[in-house]
Amino acid sequence: MQNIGFIAAILTSASFIPQAIQVIRTKDTSGISLLMYSMFVLGVALWTVHGFIINDLAVIGANIVTFIFAFIVLAYNIKYK
Repeated sequence: MQNIGFIAAILTSASFIPQAIQVIRTKDTSGISLLMYSMFVLGVALWTVHGFIINDLAVIGANIVTFIFAFIVLAYNIKYK
């Protein structure tokens, strides 16, 4: 059963990679909500902190990866808006 959590973490974290690659290549963030990504990045950062508090490597790892790629999209959104 624990494998389901790791698979879910990998899939949800990896889902941000295509968006980050597209934004890096095109620098087009016109269809991306600044407020949504700001809230999401903050939420993922807090999930990471929560993972450290409860000492859960799946929560920590998944959210660090998600944070990195979502933060890239957010940074480009701010820079190229």
